[in-house]
Amino acid sequence: MAVPSNAGLEIKHLRTLTALAEQGSLAGAALILNLTQSALSHQLKELETRLNLELYLRKSRPLVLTAAGQLLLSLARQVLPALSQTEKQLHALQSGDAGRLHLALDCHSCIQWLLPLLPDFRRQWPGVDLEVESVPGFDAINALLGGQLDLLLTSDVQARGDLHFEPLFAFDLNLVMAPDHPLCHQSRIEPSDLGPEVLLVYPVERSRMDIFSRFLQPAGVEPARCKLVDNTSVMLQMAAAGLGVAALPRWASEEFVRQGLLEARPLGGGVRRHMYGAVRAADKDQACLQSLFERIRSKMGEQKEA
Repeated sequence: MAVPSNAGLEIKHLRTLTALAEQGSLAGAALILNLTQSALSHQLKELETRLNLELYLRKSRPLVLTAAGQLLLSLARQVLPALSQTEKQLHALQSGDAGRLHLALDCHSCIQWLLPLLPDFRRQWPGVDLEVESVPGFDAINALLGGQLDLLLTSDVQARGDLHFEPLFAFDLNLVMAPDHPLCHQSRIEPSDLGPEVLLVYPVERSRMDIFSRFLQPAGVEPARCKLVDNTSVMLQMAAAGLGVAALPRWASEEFVRQGLLEARPLGGGVRRHMYGAVRAADKDQACLQSLFERIRSKMGEQKEA
């Protein structure tokens, strides 16, 4: 006889059939299911009524499942282990013990402070599949919303409900130059000082470069020439060789400055930005993300105090 389309088979029914097969009696199955024998009998009778099929032979010792009962038992032995495994995976995702963390940086020089943090992070979260893109060659926000990315380190905040921007740290831009550059005699750099200069810049839109949007353009100043450089290390070496000047965060140039290869000066009264971790709003409380955020805050807080 056909099974009605509204049979309403539930996970508890599959667990019941498994318990019956393992224990061989209603009393034994009721015990491991933490039910009374009467409640278990009622559950089985209700299911048999829905299916219009008998699931076990009455008064059989040990209990014998009918063909319909055996069919459901076969289903239970496929579904219940898969369900258990999925529940474990979901718990691991919620706790941060497993999953994927694909992150990207829209700040070229951030890779210098991020990479040293990752070995300890990976030791703490060995089940997390970590991937890093230094400079995304795609629309990072849409990639984040579409699931291709899980975290974007950025200084640009967008007001939208489907994303969360976690505040991480503040930073200032400095102008870096060769130690014999005439601007080294100044305590700070004004926009007009860059009019005659060759400015070393990354190959990105001017609207994304603070040296233009927050320093030069408001003052109506254009540098003599802009030279595109796609690598922070090369940019630092070119500045040290006197081939131009560059506006960079402190962390990017501090080693060159410490060795006396470069000098750094603040831009005007200060060009301050904030770094954020952009994540999908639904994921913002994941333990592994919060752990990485705390590592970043701690690391960059130490640099600020140094």
